[in-house]
Parts: sequence; C-alpha cells; structure tokens
Amino acid sequence: MSKSKTDKSQVDNKNVEVVEEETSPWYYFYSQGCGFCKKSEPIVDELNKEGHDILKLDVADKDNQGLSQELKSKYNLQCGTPWFINAETGKAICGYREKDIVQKWLDGEDIPAPPRPKGPMPKMPLMGVEQKEIDKWKEEYEKWKEENSHLPNLQEADALLSRPRPKTEPPKPPNPSMSDEELKEWAKTYDKWVKENEHLPNLQPSEAILQRFKASRQNGMPGAPGPLPQNLEARLKSVEDNLSKLMNHLGVK
Repeated sequence: MSKSKTDKSQVDNKNVEVVEEETSPWYYFYSQGCGFCKKSEPIVDELNKEGHDILKLDVADKDNQGLSQELKSKYNLQCGTPWFINAETGKAICGYREKDIVQKWLDGEDIPAPPRPKGPMPKMPLMGVEQKEIDKWKEEYEKWKEENSHLPNLQEADALLSRPRPKTEPPKPPNPSMSDEELKEWAKTYDKWVKENEHLPNLQPSEAILQRFKASRQNGMPGAPGPLPQNLEARLKSVEDNLSKLMNHLGVK
C-alpha cells in the first residue's frame, strides 16, 4: 500500500499541486532456489493480504542487488537471503523466521538474531559404518550438545541417527569456474552418488542443478575476465547455498 502526500509550490505565481509517491520502507530480499526463501514467501504474501506492504525484491536483479548492498553498508549489516529490512530504520531480520516474528518486525520491534552454535556439530557417521564409529560420534555429539545448551530443540543422538543418512561421501558442490566438460564429469559423479543413496529424501537431479548454472551463465558475461557480474554471482550463490544446506542437513562437511 503506497501512500501519497501533497506539496504546494509557487510556479509562475500559480499554486501547483505536486503529488509525490512514497514507497514502502519494508523490504524482503530473496533469491531463486533458496529453500528458506520459499518458506518465507507464503508468510510475506499472507501479511500483505492482511494489509501490510512488504516489497519483494529478487537479488538476481542488478538494481535490487545494488540496493541490498547499499542498505548493508548504510546500517553495517551482513546477510544473505531471505533478508527483511526496514529501509528507514535499519531494523532487520536475517534468515527465515516464523510469521509472528515477522509481524513483530513490522510492528517496529527489535528482532534479536537467533542463538548460534559454538562450533559445528560433529559430522554424523555414514550409514553402515561399524558400531565403534557410531559410539565415537555419540560421545562427541553429547559433548557438543552440552557446550551448546543455549540452543533450543537440540535432539537426542539416537533421534538423529534414526534419520536417513548417506551411505557414501557426496561429491563437493560444483564450482562456478568449472567448464561445461567439468560440469558433465561432476554430474556423472553426482548421479552415481544419488543412485547409491536413493533412500535419502529430496535429492535434486543433476540436470536441474546444471540447468541453473547454464541459465545463470546466459544472463552473465561468458568469457569475461575478472569477478562475476552481480546478478550471475547471486544466482550461482543461491545454487551453492542450496547444496550446502542439503549437505549440512545430512551432516556432511
């Protein structure tokens, strides 16, 4: 809901009414392929239907990317996507938060960052390893859990072990600097790993991952030296973040 205000100015001794439009200061920056953005999107849509005016800004767009960097510099903030910020006050939310938290942000409250772990959780053992490796991981996890008692909803070791785990180490995510031939080789390795780990949920096919890379390159400047264009960098980063989140979910570093 954009607002408007009127201003009287004297031009050639006549009163002329100038209408100046005010845009919403509530910004929501997101990126394509971002899992937490997909969870945030319906919350933003629902709040907008309730009468709020949160602007949805895709960081793949060059202007939106520039605006995001400008606001981060102005308020000395760092965040990827999703990112909620009031452009006038600098009050922001970094990452996915539930609707009630976003509502508090809209009400002008300061939203503290969620608690962070003291070091990474020990890497979970692969499925099918010897019991001694599982026992070792349990011991390391219990120590980590004790050091991170400030974190909410920490699960018991056996509950984590009952979830699907990879049988073999996954390949590292593809690198944006890879050639088409190198990406094909990566896809072969990845497809082999997927076949070995068909029991794992939500594994993306290599074709979908490579399509995002190729689409990003088409929107960039192939063969150009120097750093990646901002819109290409943002899209590649969203793919890398997606894969990293999957690997972290599986306990793979």
